Amino acid sequence: MQAYELTQLISQQADSNKSYLEFLKVSDLSMGLYVLPAGGSDLQSPHTEDEGYYVVSGKAKIKVADEDRDVKAGSIVYVEKNVEHRFHSIEEELTVIVFF
Repeated sequence: MQAYELTQLISQQADSNKSYLEFLKVSDLSMGLYVLPAGGSDLQSPHTEDEGYYVVSGKAKIKVADEDRDVKAGSIVYVEKNVEHRFHSIEEELTVIVFF
């Protein structure tokens, strides 16, 4: 078993000075913590795997293809592989758990 504590992941991500911390990578699954500051930019491009986002905290919008919606703590978003997507209009620091 591998188990993680969110507070430790947040600390590791902050210490890395990178917006994305991959904390699990096995043959069929990758998980990471993605943190974007208020007013920040999400520069990701489409991925070759399906992706799920669970918003832990913060407030922003996400655009997936031509659809735009608000996200906040508790929001869950699924994005198909190769589909353009990004967070924007980040009002409060956004902390997201990402599943590939």
